[in-house]
Amino acid sequence: MFVACSTLCFAREPLDVALRQIAELEFDKFELAVVEDGQHLRPSEVGDDPEAALLRLRRGPALIPSSLYLDFGPVDWSDPIHRKRFDGHCRFAKILNVAVITMTAAPAGSSVDQEIERLRVLSSTAMREGLVLAMLTHRDSILGDPGVALHLCKAVPGLGLTLDPSHYLHGSHKEADVDLLYPYAQNVHLRDTGKHPGEFQVRIGQGQIEYARVVNQLQRYGYNRALTVAILDRLENPFDREVEVRKLKLLLETLL
Repeated sequence: MFVACSTLCFAREPLDVALRQIAELEFDKFELAVVEDGQHLRPSEVGDDPEAALLRLRRGPALIPSSLYLDFGPVDWSDPIHRKRFDGHCRFAKILNVAVITMTAAPAGSSVDQEIERLRVLSSTAMREGLVLAMLTHRDSILGDPGVALHLCKAVPGLGLTLDPSHYLHGSHKEADVDLLYPYAQNVHLRDTGKHPGEFQVRIGQGQIEYARVVNQLQRYGYNRALTVAILDRLENPFDREVEVRKLKLLLETLL
């Protein structure tokens, strides 16, 4: 295992500035977030022209990409253009030597069967390129229910998870057993989270995330990928973001 930093930690900065900040915090690996309504690279751009996106990355410091996070926004996946763009992102990931692509599942309340059909196609495309598709355990998606997350992983060949414990702590399935999901982990997003409303992100050490337990569970199943610091860059954060990113980095490194 190793510690990486998501560009989501500096989402309001230009991409080159975000990468420099990550390097200055002494990370050597980073997760590249490609978000359609973000300030950095956008899926509609990268999918159409992966080489241009690569040139933008090469202008930054010599960091190693650990994974790719894709947020296409609300799109109609029956439209061939979005499938084509996903193919472009798979090529982009291969160029970056990235093995894991993280995406968000359908919104909570969506048809599980339809989502299985969609993910079978996307996961098959990723596997043909030697990649792993991992779905984020986001509380607002159907994976906010750990039982559904487990069902999808069993139903879709090659599908993995990007575990984010904060979403289960603040979601509608707080008492559910998430330990059954650890064997399917291909990436992990971490921050500290309190138990009360409005405490999705708090200062490191003031929340309820048991980092040592998370690491121990991952080690139990032979996990050897990233522990990704993913403190979201939000105006309402009641703390110094850079300070908390550094604190979480140092804390996670002591557990490895």
